Amino acid sequence: MTLWHIPKLEFPGRKSFRTDKRKTLYIYGIVASAFFITYLHYSTVESIHALHDIYRELYYIPLLVGALVFGLRGAILTYLLISFLYLPYMAGTWTDAILFETKRVLFLLFSGVFSFLAGYLVDRDSRRKKQLEKERYLAGLGQVSSAIVHDLKNPLITIEGFARRLQHGKGNQTTAIQAIIDSAAVMKNIVSDVLDFAKPIKLELKEQDASHVIRKACELCMGKAEEKEITLSVQIPDAPLNIALDSVRLRRALVNLVNNAIEASARGQEITISAVPQQDSLSIAIIDHGSGMDNDTRESLFIPFFTKKSTGTGLGMPIAMKIIEGHNGEIHVESQTGKGTQVMIRLPVKQK
Repeated sequence: MTLWHIPKLEFPGRKSFRTDKRKTLYIYGIVASAFFITYLHYSTVESIHALHDIYRELYYIPLLVGALVFGLRGAILTYLLISFLYLPYMAGTWTDAILFETKRVLFLLFSGVFSFLAGYLVDRDSRRKKQLEKERYLAGLGQVSSAIVHDLKNPLITIEGFARRLQHGKGNQTTAIQAIIDSAAVMKNIVSDVLDFAKPIKLELKEQDASHVIRKACELCMGKAEEKEITLSVQIPDAPLNIALDSVRLRRALVNLVNNAIEASARGQEITISAVPQQDSLSIAIIDHGSGMDNDTRESLFIPFFTKKSTGTGLGMPIAMKIIEGHNGEIHVESQTGKGTQVMIRLPVKQK
């Protein structure tokens, strides 16, 4: 069993744009709040010391925001801005009240220390997170490499073994050639799955009859079903099921799902593939009565490279989900050990 989790990815350009916009808003907020607090000082009678004490404490809000959002550099720049605004007011309203003036000087000192420590701690935490992300990425990369190498190793051993037998004139030539061809096909499927999962999905959506796609997918799985004497019961309305879809991609997703149902079913069982049109969507169900899955397995189904099978890459379900979500659809799996599995797919009639 191989288990590897891939974090959700975003387009760098979009993410960068959103981040820059959010940081710009924070800058405006910090500057505006610093000016507003200073305005409160100027607009309040100087003799009301209690209010001015409160106003000074409010400066810690933009200082904290500057540190949390921009780190040490942001904290120091915010402190310099506040000092630039507060010092002229402080100098222009200097009094002989030693205690009051001492509090104002100590505020400048303590707020500077606070800014430095807060910014330093935020930067240190950020560096630690980046290091952890790097280590997690490298660990994930190692697991993926191990999974692919493991899956490729067995067919390579078969090819090498039968090739050597042919080289030394041993064994049945027809059997050896067929074994080599079958092993090469397995390797081709592994490489194809990895490439399909790694590259961004590009759908060519056209309004088509989904019933044709469903029937074709079942036809492609018929040979595998007949080997196990499994009946594929296709229940589709006679009326066309016209929705916007990529027939090639959707057919592949359905083939993966139906093949999984066949592999989980016992000899002689039945698998039901049905389609029911809704008001704004099409629901497709694939129901088997096979071995089923426990909760841990079901929750891990869509994790890339997770598999409990002796063969395969564990990419069939993630690729199916990627295709269905590319259609702005949804996929849900319900299963009980020993009672079978039900896969529910919902596809929107019209794409947004």
